[in-house]
Amino acid sequence: MSLLEVRDLKVSFDTSDGLVQAVRGVSFTVERGKTLGIVGESGSGKSVSTQTLLGLTAGALIDGEALFEGQDLLAMTDEQLRRVRGKEIAMIFQDPLSSLHPLYKVGKQIVEMIRQHEPDVTKAQARKRAIELLGMVGIPEPGQRVDDYPHQFSGGMRQRAMIAMALALNPKLIVADEPTTALDATVQAQILDLMLRLQREFDTALIMITHDLGVIADLADDVLVMYGGKPVEHADRRSLYYRPHHPYTKGLLESIPGSTGAKTRLKPIAGQPPSLINLPTGCAFHPRCEYVMDRCVPEEPPLTAVGDKDGFPDLGHTSACWLPKEAAGLDAETDRLRQEAAELGRSADSPAATVVDAGEAQ
Repeated sequence: MSLLEVRDLKVSFDTSDGLVQAVRGVSFTVERGKTLGIVGESGSGKSVSTQTLLGLTAGALIDGEALFEGQDLLAMTDEQLRRVRGKEIAMIFQDPLSSLHPLYKVGKQIVEMIRQHEPDVTKAQARKRAIELLGMVGIPEPGQRVDDYPHQFSGGMRQRAMIAMALALNPKLIVADEPTTALDATVQAQILDLMLRLQREFDTALIMITHDLGVIADLADDVLVMYGGKPVEHADRRSLYYRPHHPYTKGLLESIPGSTGAKTRLKPIAGQPPSLINLPTGCAFHPRCEYVMDRCVPEEPPLTAVGDKDGFPDLGHTSACWLPKEAAGLDAETDRLRQEAAELGRSADSPAATVVDAGEAQ
């Protein structure tokens, strides 16, 4: 049995402007000791999907199941969730400065969390554990820094302190919500290396949320790509990076700067992410897609197997796109196949042709 199994999760918010469909049917599993990367632009539903599991989306309309070791997180009471948060499932937020209390010392906040879940532990024992954790994540002189306030830490040090807090009770699952977004490239690499090392040491499962496929290139075992509140592609890391099928995944990969430093222009994805109040009909990506076909406008494609292993469909690689399943990859031949399929799939006066003409005009 998987450590975490999310089934058809839907999350909406009733606002004065209308119903925000933040998450529209997300399903995924996380195995013990493995890493799932969830990728997508801002507003794609990544953070809401995971925060809902821990009861952090107050006022939301929620449907679906989230089975953690066989128990449905979405059906738990507030008291039951408090026992899970921190001890069984820990979370690392994007901005540690706003997540840590500014008026309490960093060590005190770690001690408080330990004693909240383990009341038999004395303050002295919890403080010793906090110092050990700060040293484990690479904070120098942890015996002194344990008494510093969050504002006395740099951005990278605060993020390390958040990781130390997340590891304090040896959780079975850590959710890292864009933990490196505000950090420079050097510190970002150090934080990712640290998380990978600690994961291997403690055999902790990890969900890494990011908008950058480059961040999880060496970290994730499986990758879930989200767009407009729904998964559009799901595959193991190697398949997704070398044989992407969905045009949105392809666009994300092509927008990553090259590691060689060559003076080549980045290839952005045209247009803007969709409004989650007024979603496009059919495939939510069709207004931005260069391969849009007639059926993409009225019909929403389901996730279907697109990869092959030993001549059989690879059920682990799925994509929500009407392009033929053979159109997976980044080479010129695959792109030619995509273009031919798109041209065959649209007529001259169709809405799809209008979308393509608008994209070329940009």
